[in-house]
Amino acid sequence: MMKRPLDALNKAKGKNVLVVLKNGKQITGMLQALDIHLNLWLDNAELNEEDKVVKLNTVLIRGDSIVYISAE
Repeated sequence: MMKRPLDALNKAKGKNVLVVLKNGKQITGMLQALDIHLNLWLDNAELNEEDKVVKLNTVLIRGDSIVYISAE
């Protein structure tokens, strides 16, 4: 039974997630780790822009720049 939002994100480790940032950009990738500040470590990350996809490989996203996270 999940009690906290962090429990749902911990369950999403090893799965692809969509992260929408405050600046409007969207990053997809496999969630590897997170902390209580919602700092995220993504592997195989891609920045999805209007007309192209930019491969980023491994990224760390600061939790205070995130609007929302959607898991598979």
